[in-house]
Amino acid sequence: MFIYQETQTYFAQIAEGFDELVQKELTDLGASQLQLAFRGLHFRADAETLYRINYQSRMVSRVLAPLTAFTCRDRNDLYREAKEIPWNTLLSVDHTFGVLANVSGNENLRHSKFAALCLKDAVADQFREQSGRRPDVDKSAPDVWIHLYIDGQQATVSLDTSGGSLHRRGYRKDVLAAPMKETLAAAMVALSGWQAQRPLYDPMCGSGTLLCEAAMTAAHIPAGYLRNTFGFFHLPDFNKHIWQQIKKKADANIRALPPGIVAGSDLDQRAVQATQNNFRLLPGAQSVQVTHKAFQRIDGLQNQVILCNPPYGIRLNEAPQLDLFYKEFGDFLKHRCKGSEAYLFFGNREMIKKIGLKPAWKKPMRNAGLDGRVVKYELY
Repeated sequence: MFIYQETQTYFAQIAEGFDELVQKELTDLGASQLQLAFRGLHFRADAETLYRINYQSRMVSRVLAPLTAFTCRDRNDLYREAKEIPWNTLLSVDHTFGVLANVSGNENLRHSKFAALCLKDAVADQFREQSGRRPDVDKSAPDVWIHLYIDGQQATVSLDTSGGSLHRRGYRKDVLAAPMKETLAAAMVALSGWQAQRPLYDPMCGSGTLLCEAAMTAAHIPAGYLRNTFGFFHLPDFNKHIWQQIKKKADANIRALPPGIVAGSDLDQRAVQATQNNFRLLPGAQSVQVTHKAFQRIDGLQNQVILCNPPYGIRLNEAPQLDLFYKEFGDFLKHRCKGSEAYLFFGNREMIKKIGLKPAWKKPMRNAGLDGRVVKYELY
């Protein structure tokens, strides 16, 4: 038996700053015995809960099912132990596979790519010896993702039950420069506490990630609604009937959004078109209105929840121009958005002091490698 079968324990990978939000989300989805660890959470779950988390979690990056753990002093230990895993219970020679590795503190295995290559060779050699053929490697979208984690001389090999990062919802077919990760957008919606009790607006919507995540939350659209496959399909004890019941129950909760409850705008017509294109894939979200308009031309956003990912130097390159832009936006929030709450992501933390407003709080959050901050402003 694999470790996850004996213990019903899994590991959820999460982005930095998501700890409290994901603990609540996983608990709400049925997970138990949560324990924080480096870049994630260990938790217990039965099959039903595992499927539900993969299908409905909005902030988890991926869920790993540990297969085996062993002492790993060098590449020989890694190759030998990995070759003992019954890989034919997880994939066939007609499937593709990929290996993701994370190595730390092992003096003989210092490079993650080399460790991944050793594990890949063990899988391929086992199949070749047993059947004369081996499955192909796909480094971008394999049928099965295998994960290797080495900490010192302790190694754990896991199967990615998500089948690739869960932030890839499937709705973002049209993308502009510097898009926000879907999981971060979902985290901002969760931080705002918004429950569709009043309108939500994004005045710089870009390709619409924040609006899409808000609409999915309010319309109860599962985060994995547009995904066709998950890694847990390849677990040897996968129960298709339980999975179909989980999906059917979650999909039955989808509801249409009230008109005007989610809306946005952007000064770039391409952004408006991209957002509209992305929304076409989401059921129940046809009422979302997106207009071509700079924030300076908005009359006001009173008594609303404002979510926004303003430009932070990637799209606006000159510092004086960026300073002026943030001062203008701060004035807009201060004078034309009274009674509202604004939640802004600053990829460039220097811009927080340029906006000229006093934050209610600041929370560290990462987006595409940027050490950013989500900042709340109460606009009385």
